[in-house]
Amino acid sequence: MPFINVKTNIGVSKDKEEQVKQRLGKAIEFIPGKSEEWLMVAIEENIPLYFKGRTDLPVAFVEVKIFGSTTEEAYQQETAQITQILKDELAIAPDRIFVAYMELEHWGWNGNNF
Repeated sequence: MPFINVKTNIGVSKDKEEQVKQRLGKAIEFIPGKSEEWLMVAIEENIPLYFKGRTDLPVAFVEVKIFGSTTEEAYQQETAQITQILKDELAIAPDRIFVAYMELEHWGWNGNNF
């Protein structure tokens, strides 16, 4: 039950959005027990994001929320994958990407909780 929310201050074409979504679907597998089958992705473009007081360079903030927990190694691998995807597909420099993780005990779906 993972959710990845990508916020960026640049425009994202539908083609690039699809590429990012597909690659994030593969990258989520670096977290044990997670797969694209249950992944929800949001890509928010043209958000006024400031980093180091500036908004004129591409930047991204990525939130990854998962049901349960995982290891530091899995998070490290996931961060490396996400950073590479955004660099390749959206030309965002790795030092301008933040990735935040949240582990959740409670997750609802289909009218029930896990």
